[in-house]
Amino acid sequence: MEYAGFWKRFGSYLLDMIIMIPIIGFTFWGNEQSRLFQIYYFFPGIFFGLWYNVYLVNRYGGTPGKLLLKIKISKLDGSDIGYKEAALRYSVLFFISILSAVPVLMVVLGMSDKEYFSMAWLERSSAIIERAPSWYNIVTIAINVWIYSEFIVMLTNKKRRAIHDFIAGTVVINKAACLTSSSNATTEAAL
Repeated sequence: MEYAGFWKRFGSYLLDMIIMIPIIGFTFWGNEQSRLFQIYYFFPGIFFGLWYNVYLVNRYGGTPGKLLLKIKISKLDGSDIGYKEAALRYSVLFFISILSAVPVLMVVLGMSDKEYFSMAWLERSSAIIERAPSWYNIVTIAINVWIYSEFIVMLTNKKRRAIHDFIAGTVVINKAACLTSSSNATTEAAL
């Protein structure tokens, strides 16, 4: 097994962000059309996140960014992961994301349409953050700590495992090296 390096994994993360640009653009557009868009999008957004980070990872061995860079997520022994491992990998980010969305929804529900649309996007974002419950700041800090910790941990071990890999018992490997070693094993078995 050849473990995917930091830059390849970071590149896959950036590719996933680029792939998400249409969804992000749609949410910006929706927030300009309706004060309640964030409420309408809450559950579809949750399901999209689960589909992208759990279903696709279970089905194909990685998110589209990983697949484009020819890396895949596997169990420590090199076997394919299941829904359990995929869900565990996504679990912390999933819960932190929900915790960060709820206070925003609470604030938006407390605003009138007139107040909401009287502000430009940046001003509205600042007003929502200012009005959010105090624990929203703790959640925001937790998200940042989680993401930076993921990268730091990935840089400090030979297998380039992030915290979510340790939680799920997974590693990220180079797909080409995996295919080469399995075809060599098949050739040797045939001889």
